[in-house]
Parts: sequence; structure tokens; C-alpha cells
Amino acid sequence: MWRKSSRSGGEGDCVEVAGFADAVGVRDTKDRQGPTLSVAPASWTRFVAATRTGRFATRP
Repeated sequence: MWRKSSRSGGEGDCVEVAGFADAVGVRDTKDRQGPTLSVAPASWTRFVAATRTGRFATRP
């Protein structure tokens, strides 16, 4: 099942994720029939953890 973050804004520039048996899928909400990124579950977990700690935050 594809899902979108509850923190996504209403501007339409969001991504959706889906957990599969051996991968996590990522796709653009504006092009649901378009290409899908597929990453290993462990990689996705590390990405989410880094995002939560602000590792990818932009600085002025």
C-alpha cells in the first residue's frame, strides 16, 4: 500500500512510499504511473533516521 507522509503539504510536490517484502518503493505523487525508486529496507531506515536528526537540513 502506497502512503504519503502526514507532514506533506498541499502543494502537490510530495512523494509516496510503500513497503514490499524485499524493498521500499518511492514515487512522485504527481506521476503515480511514472518511474519508481526501489531501495533496500535497511537503507531506507538509515535515510529516515538521518532525516529526523536534521542531517539533510539546508542552512542559509
